Amino acid sequence: MTALDLTLAWARAFGVTLIVEVAIATPLLGAAASRPRRLALAAFAQLVSHPILWFVLPTLIAPRPSFLIAAELWAWLSEAAFYAVALPALARRRALGVALAANAGSLTAGLFLRALGLPV
Repeated sequence: MTALDLTLAWARAFGVTLIVEVAIATPLLGAAASRPRRLALAAFAQLVSHPILWFVLPTLIAPRPSFLIAAELWAWLSEAAFYAVALPALARRRALGVALAANAGSLTAGLFLRALGLPV
């Protein structure tokens, strides 16, 4: 796989992740911030976590099952930490729940699209 192929594959996966996770996280963040701020924070959380998940973690963790577990834990916990820091009024438990729901949604969407044979 060339660097261009890898980058295009990342862009497709990132697009799906961004759409799904922003759609889930924004309303779940509740009254902790205005809607535009919640949208921006949900998008930024993906910009922080997804490139590391895609480009760094695979170089550190080789076996696929181990990678998948580490990648999902990274996405969930890093995004929850981001929400907790960016929105101090948001309860930590809620930050964990929002990030878990959003990541479960994007993982499910990605697996569903792959099962349909679509490149994600």
